[in-house]
Amino acid sequence: MKRLSIFLLLGVLLTSLWSCEKEENRVYFEGGTPPALTVNNASPVLRFEDSDKEAIRFNWTNPDYKFNTGISSQDVNYILEMDTAGANFSRPTKASVSVNRELSRSFTVSQLNDILQNTMLLAPGKEHNLEVRVRASIGNTATAVFSNSISVKATPYALPPKIAPPTTGALYIVGSATPGGWNNPVPVPSQQFTRVSETLYEITLDMVGGGAYLLIPTNGQWAKYNVNDDTIPGIAEGGDFFREGSKDIPGPAAAGTYKITVDFQRGKFTVVKQ
Repeated sequence: MKRLSIFLLLGVLLTSLWSCEKEENRVYFEGGTPPALTVNNASPVLRFEDSDKEAIRFNWTNPDYKFNTGISSQDVNYILEMDTAGANFSRPTKASVSVNRELSRSFTVSQLNDILQNTMLLAPGKEHNLEVRVRASIGNTATAVFSNSISVKATPYALPPKIAPPTTGALYIVGSATPGGWNNPVPVPSQQFTRVSETLYEITLDMVGGGAYLLIPTNGQWAKYNVNDDTIPGIAEGGDFFREGSKDIPGPAAAGTYKITVDFQRGKFTVVKQ
């Protein structure tokens, strides 16, 4: 009985020592210093002719992450966040650019313009007030620290259209998918698009199932917009179009009323059943 008690006591002591050693080997996050963010130009001028030039550069300090074992030597991940002023970095279209290890990030004029227009969906030709900050972390959100916010002003420029719009300011549809068939000139106004803007045209019309069509800028002539590949899956519902492409545009499989939108800015068209 006495021997059993000694074994039990030794077991408790060994367990206690193992637990203490395990506790001592644990690594605890003790915090980090928010990065100090600076910018070299808070009001960059964006012009298409300067697209390859540097527009803006951000620099920030290392957060010096501290753990109970000392300052971390692990690589720090940074995310440069950009949003409109007053949105508190909460808009669904805010920009987030990942930067691994580096303590700076520059953007050319075209890169910044692309972020403002295509990521943040900001209107061109208008000055926008922005806020920028850096989020630093090591591996998980528990270590995230944020820098100060910096105010930036910028006016994005409108990119040249991917496909040059009609110089006539008009657009028509012709083909076996249309009520007028391949007869050119086409009947107007039923087969003439509505010009929504300089680069956007729309039309709603009854279409014949299983046909094809072209878009023409001058009624009675065969200069055309069409596609290069009529076998692309889903091309009847929309896709890329070209000036003087090699293939007719496939029409809808089923007859019905459809809305066709032609966007010269993006070089895209869409076909939606009404």
